Amino acid sequence: MTKESREESLTFLEIVMSIFAAAFGVQNRRKMERDFTHGEVVQFIAAGAMFTIAFIVGMILIVNLVLSHLAG
Repeated sequence: MTKESREESLTFLEIVMSIFAAAFGVQNRRKMERDFTHGEVVQFIAAGAMFTIAFIVGMILIVNLVLSHLAG
């Protein structure tokens, strides 16, 4: 990876924020175009998969917590 390509590639925080924005439907066109031009598809697939798993696990934990408080 050359110095120029490292400067143009997205940071971890930019990828995470892009995944959150896309998941909640608030991604703007400028950032979407930046993601397509400077991002790597593998990074977005991995981050999206991790977000999806974390979201599902979080929802399961919240539902179990609420149900345990309602039952007891």
